[in-house]
Amino acid sequence: MRWVEEGIMEKKRYRNGRIWNFEMAREADGGGGGGEVILGLDGGTTTTVCVCIPAAAPLSGRAGEPLPILARAVAGCSNHNSVGETRARETLEKVMAQALLQAGSNRSAVSAVCLAVAGVDHPIDQQRLLNWLREIFPSHVKLFVQNDAVAALASGTMGKLHGCVLIAGTGTIAYGFTDDGREARAAGAGPILGDWGSGYGIAAQALTAVVKAHDGRGPQTLLTHNMLEILSLSSPDELIGWTYEDPSWARIADLLPVVISSAEAGDEVANNILHNSVAELADSVKAVVRRLGLSGEDGKDPFPLVMVGRVLEANESWDIGKEVIDCITKIYPGAHPIHPKVEPAVGAALLAWNFVMDELYCQIASDI
Repeated sequence: MRWVEEGIMEKKRYRNGRIWNFEMAREADGGGGGGEVILGLDGGTTTTVCVCIPAAAPLSGRAGEPLPILARAVAGCSNHNSVGETRARETLEKVMAQALLQAGSNRSAVSAVCLAVAGVDHPIDQQRLLNWLREIFPSHVKLFVQNDAVAALASGTMGKLHGCVLIAGTGTIAYGFTDDGREARAAGAGPILGDWGSGYGIAAQALTAVVKAHDGRGPQTLLTHNMLEILSLSSPDELIGWTYEDPSWARIADLLPVVISSAEAGDEVANNILHNSVAELADSVKAVVRRLGLSGEDGKDPFPLVMVGRVLEANESWDIGKEVIDCITKIYPGAHPIHPKVEPAVGAALLAWNFVMDELYCQIASDI
């Protein structure tokens, strides 16, 4: 196919110009057949996941059957705010190609793509990614770009954009939609601007507490022993070098279990950090619900509250997610917590399918 040849030439300006060569090899072998497929991609600060599903898959999923996943590919960070635009795009392109390769498919069989990526915070960000995607995929492919929080919401509502999602992993964000398409967000501005309910925020506060205790500016804490032990350091002074030799968000956030275990052991400083984080996360959700009026005039209307991210997972005695839900339902009793059974990448694929169906219905209605 001519567009495949032209597409491969277009890739020369990216780091791996041979990323789509498997399509030509497959075409030469007479392979790459099969039905139409949809790509759903969830790109975050820690990992990027792309799934490939049959274009008709959501029909079976809504009948109560598991969604058939043809392929699942995983890569690293694709948040351009963390790794830069060039590296983020390389990651996105490679993971999409890998998913199609695993599925035995190719770009000509793709009917729609939904990229849900952290760092897409403005229509300008969306348009840049859409323009880039159009260079990669043939003209018949429907392309959609969203913030990663939108896919996380869809993973809990089977692709329906209504309600609120709270993500608390390496970073954190609350994002909500109404049935009439209005949307709002809170937090998600990154560590410098204070995502204190995130894994990064919790761990960074714990490291700060260790340094302050060592200086005599703060109370002594079990965090000191536990942090030094897990990092194989001998003194809090060594934390400075450890932190700044690679101050990546995900590396700091990986220390979250140390904070939780210290709190579970009764450490007051660690418990205070977690209680403050619960309040921060709950406040983000409350802000979105209030701005969108999701709970109705009396504050009691039901709405889905999708909970995503390792910070919100239950531990032995400290269940941050449950604490957040308790804070929210005291104000908004109609909040219905949902812990998704599918990952956000599948939510992105469901979004793409729903977007395509909505466009089709609108086209049919206009032709009547």
